[in-house]
Amino acid sequence: MGVIAEKKILDACCGSKMFWFDKENGDTIFMDERELETELCDGRKLIVKPDVLADFKNMPFEDESFYLVAFDLPHLLKAGDNSWLAKKYGKLNEDTWQSDIAEGFKECMRVLKTNGTLIFKWNEDQIALKDVLKCFDRKPLFGNKRSKTHWLVFMK
Repeated sequence: MGVIAEKKILDACCGSKMFWFDKENGDTIFMDERELETELCDGRKLIVKPDVLADFKNMPFEDESFYLVAFDLPHLLKAGDNSWLAKKYGKLNEDTWQSDIAEGFKECMRVLKTNGTLIFKWNEDQIALKDVLKCFDRKPLFGNKRSKTHWLVFMK
């Protein structure tokens, strides 16, 4: 049995919360599989400090816990383990990335309430969006198609 969520939103791979305007949003549970505090090569601090330490493929929440789930998983296959790219964005496993993405998407849908919204963010730097979409059992409702970074919307 999973944890009962008391908040409305889940950021399933929060990292350093780069796209959040309010990095302490009170309606959100910030989850990531890692904690990190380091300095990047340009001197900026990088802090990954989630509320919940957990893997996006095995979330500790009950079914239908959230109204909104943000799924911005790592998008890199090739980056040095100690590189600033890997520290900032995380890194996918080259052998299992398709099944990892598919499992993560299923977990996001599992913890999403009926009629809830999933916001999926993907950067095509190393893997094309068309290849990622093959990992999902449904198509997005809408999203941007022309930039390198995509924001897609799904509804359960």
